[in-house]
Amino acid sequence: MRLQCSEPCGVDPSLLREDRVCVACGAPVELEAERPAASAEDLRELWRRRRASLAPADCSGVWRFRELLPPITPALDEVVTLGEGNTPVLRGGATARYAGLADLRIKHLGWNPTGSFKDTGMTVAVTRAAVRGASIVACASTGNTAASMAAYAARAGLTARVYLPRSVAAAKVAQAEAYGAELVRVGGSFDDALVGMLGKADPSTYVLNSLNPFRVAGQKTFLVELMEQLGWQVPDVIVLPGGNLGNLSACGAALDDLMALGLIDRLPRMAVVQAEGANPFVRMWRSGAERLSPLADPRTIASAIRIGAPVSWRRAARTLRATAGTALDVGDGAIAEARRVIGHDGIGCELGSAAALAGARALRQAGWIDEHERVVCLLTGHLLKEPGTGDSDAAESAVDARVGVETGC
Repeated sequence: MRLQCSEPCGVDPSLLREDRVCVACGAPVELEAERPAASAEDLRELWRRRRASLAPADCSGVWRFRELLPPITPALDEVVTLGEGNTPVLRGGATARYAGLADLRIKHLGWNPTGSFKDTGMTVAVTRAAVRGASIVACASTGNTAASMAAYAARAGLTARVYLPRSVAAAKVAQAEAYGAELVRVGGSFDDALVGMLGKADPSTYVLNSLNPFRVAGQKTFLVELMEQLGWQVPDVIVLPGGNLGNLSACGAALDDLMALGLIDRLPRMAVVQAEGANPFVRMWRSGAERLSPLADPRTIASAIRIGAPVSWRRAARTLRATAGTALDVGDGAIAEARRVIGHDGIGCELGSAAALAGARALRQAGWIDEHERVVCLLTGHLLKEPGTGDSDAAESAVDARVGVETGC
């Protein structure tokens, strides 16, 4: 496995560390692509057969696609798994009508073991940490990464240290605590927590934020699973929420693999959706700027995407350019309304996830999506992550309360 800077800057690869950013330019570090020599048909058949297996690695919707993962360990019984992946693709009824689309599907990644898509990356990254002999793993988090890391660290017998900003949903904090994590409260935003965590992480601590390429490697499998569930027929558009943008970066890596291996014959258009009050990537995309300008005080009811300095913006921008995609923002009112509509289909998600449906509706109204195009919305977190924000009034109260806490009012 060879490391390289994701923004090739000429740095000597020997100076790079897999769980930190590039020492020369600050960009995330990535793994040089290694792909199997098997044919597309052989891979499809192999992955199909594994679905009938009872082996723990085969029961994982991540490790079942291990030919696309970095070679971490030769012993499958060393894999740290909780049966992640295997999340459903559901047809939208109320959601399709709301978005103005004839064919809308929802892949609900919030049906993972700890309730978010983070598990698909954490199983790989924690396995890597354990194989390397780490004893402490750490992350900064708005809640979902914390819960996921704490669960998988507990499974592996590692100490989990979580750096949390002030405004995190109580249910997410409770999850991390239930799995035995050490909680470190940091004043300010997620971005402040990330800077604080990186400053305190000594060389013996293994960092598990989305800057870790093993996280991205695991997360790309949710898109591979989606294509398999769609019979390898590529949808026209995939819409997903954007916070730290590791999910969009993982989609880009997956699409690179799928195209290179002949598993798909075209690319979907990717659309990433941020909240209006936490939209640094959208601002960069709209302006045509070459670099992202961080947002010092991101504000939105959608805590999972309340991030002002997303680490993975470079790879996310590459993915949008490669897929003729786009980035847009939506207001908190639209996010809360979309979450209610998703509930009318019997599907529950956290507010950050609902930004995907709000974005799909906005893109349809703008004509960027045609009524008869096949569209998939990725929901990244479960409703029970934020049980106290079930409607727009509650959501508005939640944001008012959080603003009051943050400003000391």
